[in-house]
Amino acid sequence: MKIKNKMEIKIIPAIIAAAFLIIFLVPFAKGIVCLGNCAGAALSAVILLIFVFWTPFTSFTGRVWEYKTGKIMLSALAVLTAICIVIAVIISVLMVRAAYSPPDDDNITVVVLGCQVKERRPSLMLKRRLDTAYDYLSEHGNVCVIVSGGRGSDELISEAQCMKEYLISKGISPERIYTEDRSSDTYENLKFSYEIIKEERLPREVALVTDAYHQLRAQMTAEQLGITASGISCRTSWWLIPTYWVREWFGVTYYKVFGQGEA
Repeated sequence: MKIKNKMEIKIIPAIIAAAFLIIFLVPFAKGIVCLGNCAGAALSAVILLIFVFWTPFTSFTGRVWEYKTGKIMLSALAVLTAICIVIAVIISVLMVRAAYSPPDDDNITVVVLGCQVKERRPSLMLKRRLDTAYDYLSEHGNVCVIVSGGRGSDELISEAQCMKEYLISKGISPERIYTEDRSSDTYENLKFSYEIIKEERLPREVALVTDAYHQLRAQMTAEQLGITASGISCRTSWWLIPTYWVREWFGVTYYKVFGQGEA
């Protein structure tokens, strides 16, 4: 019975690690390559190898532990791992809290953060943001929206123009839509959108429409610019959540250490 339990302890984590490895690898097939899936796939592969080769691994670490330098190295690695886990958990809690921080009232300006445009059509991710914005704007007829995003080198039109056309096609009045088409990242999205808010005398509290995983860093950027922001989060495909969630761990950490960064 003891041998069986030991086997279960090794097999179950190995299966979990293999499942995460597959999830992190799937985005590569879709052309999505970022720090999130690269780091996630690498870590999952390492964990999988550890549990597949558990006996050689424990034997090796046992031999290393016999030496003073080995004890120092393994102890330092354990402490570093624990610190990384704690940081990841704290950031994840903050991400969840930011993802569910809807505006308190209608005295706001909605800002839709841009995403990739394919020809003149929104990508799937951008379409979800726009559909979320449309639902909110339909229920709050007195709220205006700023669609924010410039034109990338591989895009025929600016993200802002694409978003405006999409919302108009869904029935949102053009008079309620303002375009910000100069930005290339979240910092510029918010900086230039806030300039429009002040120029057009729109409500200065903003509600950011973006993916749930991105809300924390977007709201941190808004806070840096002196903008009071809440969040209207859209749904993300389940198989992309681990990739972008891990990416945000690095993004938020970088932001906290170095200040402004791309978001």
